[in-house]
Amino acid sequence: MRLGLGGVWLAAGAVKVGDLPASARGVHAYQLTPYEISAVIGSALPLVELALGVLLLIGLGTRVVATASTALFTVFLAGIASAWARGLAIDCGCFSPGGELAPGVEPTYTLEIVRTTAFLGLAAFLLIFPTTRFSLDARLGVAPSSEER
Repeated sequence: MRLGLGGVWLAAGAVKVGDLPASARGVHAYQLTPYEISAVIGSALPLVELALGVLLLIGLGTRVVATASTALFTVFLAGIASAWARGLAIDCGCFSPGGELAPGVEPTYTLEIVRTTAFLGLAAFLLIFPTTRFSLDARLGVAPSSEER
C-alpha cells in the first residue's frame, strides 16, 4: 500500500513539475481561487506530491504523510465534485497539468472521483498500519512494525 501510494504521488508530481505555469492554470481552472493563489498552489503542489512520494517509498514519517495524503485527497474530491456540480469542463489535473477541456471533450468526473476515493482508501489504510519491517520508520524505531503490534 505504501509503495503503491508513493508511486501515485511520484507519477502525479512528475508530470506537473516540468511546467509549473501549466499546473497553475490547471488549479485555476477549478475557479475556486484568484489566479495569484492558484499560481502558488499550482507551483507548490507538484513539489509536495514528489516529496510525499519519496517519503512513502522510503517509509519515513509514514503516518504524517498518510495524514497529509488523506487531507489532499479529500480536497481533491471536493474540488472535482465542485467542478462537476458547477458544470465546468476541466481535466482534474491528477496526472497532468489539468485545465479546461477542448470544446466537445467530456470530463471524466465519475472516473476521477472513483480513482481519488481509492487513493483516499490507501491513505486511510496507512494511517492505521503505517509501518512494515521494510519501512525506515520501523528501522529507526519511530513506530512499531506490524509484527510488534
